[in-house]
Amino acid sequence: MRLNALRRRSPADLAFTIGLFVVCAAILFVTLYPIYFVMIASISDATMVATGQVWAFPRRISLFGYEQILGDSRIWTGYRNTILYTVVGTAVNLLVTLPAAYALSRREFRPRKILMFFFAFTMFFNGGLIPMYLLLRDLSLLDNWLVFVLPSAVNVYNLIIARAFFEHSLPEELHEAASIDGASYFQFFIKMALPLSMAIISVIGLYYLVQHWNDFFTGLVFVRTYDKQPLQIVLRDILISNQAFAGGAGGAGGSGGSYAQQYADQIKYGVIVVSTLPVIILYPFMQRYFEKGVMIGSVKG
Repeated sequence: MRLNALRRRSPADLAFTIGLFVVCAAILFVTLYPIYFVMIASISDATMVATGQVWAFPRRISLFGYEQILGDSRIWTGYRNTILYTVVGTAVNLLVTLPAAYALSRREFRPRKILMFFFAFTMFFNGGLIPMYLLLRDLSLLDNWLVFVLPSAVNVYNLIIARAFFEHSLPEELHEAASIDGASYFQFFIKMALPLSMAIISVIGLYYLVQHWNDFFTGLVFVRTYDKQPLQIVLRDILISNQAFAGGAGGAGGSGGSYAQQYADQIKYGVIVVSTLPVIILYPFMQRYFEKGVMIGSVKG
């Protein structure tokens, strides 16, 4: 059937299809190859990676980088902390963002425009780092794990996306029918709006999850106790310590410096894989909803 359809196409259409396929394949290659290279470089012999002999397949497989990273007890503390901050933080984000977005989507809620203005205002203006630090200090959130959760409870961009979904994707007739049956706003939100909103929940949930997983700045500025640091800070410290070792070995002269630098580079590739692999593994399970959710707000014909 498809072969017959291709035969019926004009040469110009066929050329356009082939050209489009080539362009998409090139974009896919440019996007995925850096990720693939980092993965094969992290398990290849460091000398061969440094000399450019690794580009398609791993060579002389070596797990030295992962042995150094995963053998460090700090890595498991960082994973534990980051998983806690990500799970609790994403739950709090959804718990706050979804009801706020639903309330702001209701046309009969008169203060919604002024409230939306105040939300949007924070996207363009903020007090800066020092006022933020003083505020968190007065709230006793410095060196407290809740600093990863409470200050970022609402992302205004995600709030706007959820608000647009509730306002344009849920028929008003559905709410009227529920009201006739005696359902309150809260009951409609819990029993009807949320079950019909899995696409947007998955999208903003993934956005929040990645935001918390990659949160580096909060731990760097507001947390001093090492046992509370997230994975990103731990990986940075491991990387810095190995770079410092390579620099010290290099200062000593001889081939030892080159050797140490090569294995420090292998650890660097391993750090990238360790920090991104959990999110990469999670994405396929959410892809079905994610594809639907990213089209929210697009032109529909």
